[in-house]
Amino acid sequence: MNNNSRIFWILALVCTIAVSAAEIQASSRAATASPSPGGHRSARLIVQRAPNFGTDLVVRLSIDGARVADIPRNRHYGGFLSVGHHILTVLALPNTESRRPTSMRLTVQSGHVYIFTATWDSDRLVLRPSNSYSPTTRVPEVQN
Repeated sequence: MNNNSRIFWILALVCTIAVSAAEIQASSRAATASPSPGGHRSARLIVQRAPNFGTDLVVRLSIDGARVADIPRNRHYGGFLSVGHHILTVLALPNTESRRPTSMRLTVQSGHVYIFTATWDSDRLVLRPSNSYSPTTRVPEVQN
């Protein structure tokens, strides 16, 4: 191998290492970043309705016992949760059949996005984890 070839391969190796290091640093920053209104470590929560949920029904969402949103047709809830353990509770309104609210525990990790779809499982309202988000209009949070 002549000197020019060695220099070329050394420069190519240095460039490859530099680009790889920059990509790792950028992806690490993106995975740990958690922009939130207060700048705290948090995660994003999205609760949407199944397309066949019911035209005249509203999903009432409560987090840790506090009502945060009533989600009508073609809408979703979008907000932030602090890191740690939370209880998500949903209830279909009007509750003409006197159904009990359904609750689930969620352990939140910083920087994650949690998407749930409110849907029916037989005659019971449940929150199912989703891999996708259906773009709809965001509902404002309820002021308690």
